[in-house]
Amino acid sequence: MYKKIDIFTDGSCLGNPGPGGCGSILRYKKHEKILSSGYYKSTNNRMELLSVIISLETLKCSCDILIRTDSQYVKNGITKWIYLWKKNSWMNKKKIKIKNFDLWKRLDIAIKPHNLNWIWIKGHSGNIENDRCDKIARFAALNPFLEDTGYLFKSYFK
Repeated sequence: MYKKIDIFTDGSCLGNPGPGGCGSILRYKKHEKILSSGYYKSTNNRMELLSVIISLETLKCSCDILIRTDSQYVKNGITKWIYLWKKNSWMNKKKIKIKNFDLWKRLDIAIKPHNLNWIWIKGHSGNIENDRCDKIARFAALNPFLEDTGYLFKSYFK
């Protein structure tokens, strides 16, 4: 019997690229854990991906998870596009390495032990948890303390 976990995520970037932050809320029964991290320079899509990755990597056992994100990029990437990317060695149709492939590979590993369901939530639409995650991510972007090494060294990944 798996634990049932609700995860809410959001990423924020002050400029794109610019200082970035990610924020997540993990909920198990009545327990709630808030996660955030801020990066000196990144992109919005990287922050959206990292918010999910960090949440999943925090879990210590296999779980039934409902992930709510306002990122179509993350939801569609992990539920639709990733299969073709993996088949094509992380290349797009033009035979160019996909953007953020370092994080897509990391997310692909992070989802393996879990049963996942993904829900897309329209951002800034009054969803309480999404609004909270947005504030958490924005605060993290305003107070960066980490380097996004994938962003800094992306030229090596081509």
